[in-house]
Amino acid sequence: MQDSRYHPEQVEKKWQQIWEERKTFEVTHQDTSRPRYYVLEMFPYPSGRIHMGHVRNYSIGDVVARMKMMQGFNVLHPMGWDAFGLPAENAAIKNNTHPAQWTYQNIGYMRQELKRLGYSYDWSRELATCHPGYYQWEQLFFLKFYEKGLVYRKKAPVNWCPTCVTVLANEQVEDGLCWRCDSSVENRELSQWFLRITDYAEELLQDLDKLTGGWPDRVLSMQKNWIGKSTGMEIDFPVQGLDAKITVFTTRHDTLFGATFMSLAPEHEMVPSLIRDNPGQDRIQQFIARTTAQEHRERTDDDAEKEGIFTGSFCINPATGEKMPIYLANFVLAEYGTGAVMAVPAHDQRDLEFARKYHLPVRVVVRPSDQSSDFHILDQAYSEPGVAINSGQFDHKPTHQVQEEIADYLESLQAGRRAVNYRLRDWNISRQRFWGAPIPVIYCEKCGIVPVPADNLPVLLPQDAEMPSDGRSPLPHMEAFVQIDCPECGGKARRETDTMDTFVESSWYFARFTTPRKPDSPFEPDAVKYWLPVDQYIGGIEHAILHLLYARFFVKALRDLGYWDLDEPFSNLLTQGMVLRDGAKMSKSKGNVVDPDEMIQRFGADTVRLYCLFASPPEKDLEWSDSAIEGSYRFLNRLWRTIHQLSGVLSPVGPCMPMDPGELSSEEKKLRAAEHEAMRRATRDMLDRFQFNTAIAACMELLNTIGQHREHLEKSSNGPRVLSSALSTLLTVLAPITPHISEELWAHMGHSHSLSESRWPDYDPRALVRDEVTVVVQVNGKLRSSISVPVDMDQEELKSLCLEEDKVKKHIEGKKVVKIIVVPGKLVNIVVR
Repeated sequence: MQDSRYHPEQVEKKWQQIWEERKTFEVTHQDTSRPRYYVLEMFPYPSGRIHMGHVRNYSIGDVVARMKMMQGFNVLHPMGWDAFGLPAENAAIKNNTHPAQWTYQNIGYMRQELKRLGYSYDWSRELATCHPGYYQWEQLFFLKFYEKGLVYRKKAPVNWCPTCVTVLANEQVEDGLCWRCDSSVENRELSQWFLRITDYAEELLQDLDKLTGGWPDRVLSMQKNWIGKSTGMEIDFPVQGLDAKITVFTTRHDTLFGATFMSLAPEHEMVPSLIRDNPGQDRIQQFIARTTAQEHRERTDDDAEKEGIFTGSFCINPATGEKMPIYLANFVLAEYGTGAVMAVPAHDQRDLEFARKYHLPVRVVVRPSDQSSDFHILDQAYSEPGVAINSGQFDHKPTHQVQEEIADYLESLQAGRRAVNYRLRDWNISRQRFWGAPIPVIYCEKCGIVPVPADNLPVLLPQDAEMPSDGRSPLPHMEAFVQIDCPECGGKARRETDTMDTFVESSWYFARFTTPRKPDSPFEPDAVKYWLPVDQYIGGIEHAILHLLYARFFVKALRDLGYWDLDEPFSNLLTQGMVLRDGAKMSKSKGNVVDPDEMIQRFGADTVRLYCLFASPPEKDLEWSDSAIEGSYRFLNRLWRTIHQLSGVLSPVGPCMPMDPGELSSEEKKLRAAEHEAMRRATRDMLDRFQFNTAIAACMELLNTIGQHREHLEKSSNGPRVLSSALSTLLTVLAPITPHISEELWAHMGHSHSLSESRWPDYDPRALVRDEVTVVVQVNGKLRSSISVPVDMDQEELKSLCLEEDKVKKHIEGKKVVKIIVVPGKLVNIVVR
């Protein structure tokens, strides 16, 4: 006798092999006869093991890809590896091996894990960013950016992670800590390479409007705030005794008459000239050293003590002509604004606290509109709009008017100009580590900075590198790599030994997927035009600023280099929630990790996929539950048993099979209505809303309905066809979610073609029109019974029928019926006392 039990491992291996042999998910050409759809999940770092966050992310993407295939789209669904990075380097040090060996071993292992889950990836397009065939093109982009002036090198204060032994971009510092290892970040000054992302600040901001409706509002808001556009003025304050001026940016130039001192960042470039003649220079230098050693977060915290030191120099307020002492202040940072702040203590709380501490003057120049001119400040600065006072010819005017008039006044004096400022800073891409794409630059004593000629790319990472145990890059010490002849003069020169930030690789990988094997250019123009932008991008909210902003910048910069006409990389973005256990993010240190391999071994890939999609809507966090995944397993077993038990009854009838309602019995109509209702909900929730959990709930309800009517329908004239159609519909809806078991049961029903080749059916609205409805009967609001009645039954007749219902009688016997409430088609509530 054939074993009819559900064996997930056997079923899943069988169908994965079939898909691979048939090349089911390979996309070989741009088919213009069909609409195209590009779905992409953020590619993983090959750490060696996938985690439940990966499973959830990729399961969501796989459902979208499979649904679109069933809708007739030509679907591109690729996978690759974000393969450069510190973990590989650190593992190589620990295991005394080369990072490439560790990385490719992990890729091989993770590839098998993903294949075990049955994802519909086009593996023929697989790429790894650490392969020279990939990073040679970003080295070319670097050269093109350099020619265009989008890349430059400068000495600058940088964020230094002592644990990772490398520089971090501003976006990679989170609350003063390294985003990778949570170490405290230090400030250092190094010569670094920068991408001029600020050239695109306004376009990056304005084009967020194009993404409204396709991207989550939260992500759009985060990017808008990070770009941080401010409209105001740049004002020049001449320095007394020097042929120099300090320029500030302010949005409150209406308070200029209240500026009584100047606050500079200790790192400001003018500090050496300002303190040159100060006999207390040593004390000032000590303050500078102590302040710059502090974390930025510590310096700018609202609750932190405001500290400063007088430079001995003064500047002139262009509005009042008064001298203003110039202080160095710990809360002013060189990289924000101009590194200088005109201090208006009456109207800024931080300036007020500083002024009180160092006994500096406080001058009120704005009063609330409902206060008199003798308004004064005690412990709280007044920072709201109001009416100007103590501001010369601008007195008694509302501050919004004063802003315009002072702007005109300063521009007429050539002492200031209207300006726009952005919080966004240029992207520091230099990293002092080995496992990254080498920056293609040569340094020659005679010729200076010389770009590597394009025909000499790629600049390869040495395969014989030995990783120092202290975490430093071996590149500066590898003479064979460093020493080179200058391509311009032929003299001795040296290579750049910094490598690129790994976010460079992830800023354009989605485009390389369109032609990943093209040897002579980064992508084929026709393929890029056909496939891009990505229709649906899926990944975590933690990438809202870093990766997504950089990718948007890259698309615009490459557009301006003539590579494409694209403005934005991703039309739609879904940010899935985290997978939690016991209320916390899974981590080894907390001992709350759930191993996907173990779950697949116990329950099968389909159950793991089903649970991840059913337990929570995609955008919400998912709280792991051992009992809930067992429930998902029981559901699939029940589905398996149902179809096998009906083996002699079922036939290969298609989903939502058209039927004549006039030929169907009441029972048959009920199941047919449940079938089409499930398809209606699945179409709405899966295709339009990505609410897979509610679609799965509809499938569970349909299986329950099949169970309720199955015994009767097995024997009725049209029952087998109705059952077959309903189960075919159920398998069709589940096919993108649990593809292996759906394919196996579909074939068991006798279908000759694969579900992956099937089309998503349309439900029939007429099937949803029911002759009968189930009405809930309550007594004093408590459920006592339910009855099936004709949909058009008269209300008085319905009331009488409910009063005669046996289960109701015993709850109303001996009591007075006060009233009967009828909600047509839904419930009857009998109120008694």
